[in-house]
Amino acid sequence: MAKKKITSKILCDSIVEGMQENKANDIVVLDLRDIENTVTDFFVICSGESSTQVDGITSSVLRHTREEIGEKPWHTEGKGTSEWVLIDYVSVVAHVFYKTARSHYDIEDLWSDAKRTDIPNLN
Repeated sequence: MAKKKITSKILCDSIVEGMQENKANDIVVLDLRDIENTVTDFFVICSGESSTQVDGITSSVLRHTREEIGEKPWHTEGKGTSEWVLIDYVSVVAHVFYKTARSHYDIEDLWSDAKRTDIPNLN
């Protein structure tokens, strides 16, 4: 049986759900599809209040995408420091920040020409 094709939008939504499961804060989806020469379709960005929560959010995203849609990341980095964990699914890249690191890197401003969707906090 052929594997069901997962679109980047479905993957993006699954990543958001995984972040919400662990009470990630300030989730933002940046749609990069209409910007020339981007290497991915979406960035999904969130913050954690502690390094422990950053680790928990990362684990939740990995588990949720694997269990719900059968997707595994191509590459993950930053898990050792828990300041900024990048989970690269190729068509979607998730960024899980410790709250102070997020403001330092300010990805949302760097990609301000992307269509932005703010996801309400659940907590």
